[in-house]
Amino acid sequence: MKTVGLIGGMSWESTALYYQLFNQGIRERLGGLHSARILLASVDFHEIEAMQQQGLWEEAGIVLADLGRRLEQAGADFLLLCTNTMHKVAPQIESALSIPFLHLADATAQVVEERRYQRVGLLGTSFTMEEEFYCGRLTAKALDVLVPGQSRRQEVNRIIFEELCCGQVVEESRKTYLQAIDDLAAQGAQAVILGCTEIGMLVKSEQSSLPLVDTTLVHVEAGIELMLSS
Repeated sequence: MKTVGLIGGMSWESTALYYQLFNQGIRERLGGLHSARILLASVDFHEIEAMQQQGLWEEAGIVLADLGRRLEQAGADFLLLCTNTMHKVAPQIESALSIPFLHLADATAQVVEERRYQRVGLLGTSFTMEEEFYCGRLTAKALDVLVPGQSRRQEVNRIIFEELCCGQVVEESRKTYLQAIDDLAAQGAQAVILGCTEIGMLVKSEQSSLPLVDTTLVHVEAGIELMLSS
């Protein structure tokens, strides 16, 4: 079994889910008392979120790239960044490594292609929904990506930072997300990408009018496959 390096803490709520899902997946595949070989570096999200708001992306990239190097030096065979938004600085992290970096958007695009969706909705932080670093990675795979209107994007973003990242699951916010999914369905979306690692805490597949692609689940599944590959 290979050792996965995780850069987490953005937020720790979803990083805890990564840890749980990796271990559950390994136990399901190998049985018995097997668990995942994991090295975790977890940041203080308050500091990273401040850099986001101030546009200090290069500085944030330096912090995360340094953590990536430390994980590699500690024995990680490959690396995952446990957040969609901070994939904005993925090139900085990748350039600091000599081990593979499993890009979340690439893993997501592969699943979307396997399920034969061509037009997909995307929910996430404003950075993820509006900037090229993420949508561009999907459209490069010939996918048509739809996002909510501006006012809805603002509310989706607010719920992530003010509620989900603090471990709060609010019923009214669930309704907001389900309405956003309905709106994307009306625009022709065949499925919706939950492009923030916390959204799965709020919205479940059985509640949605469209199939969901939960990026946390997708990322972990791809990581487990790599972990067990020869």
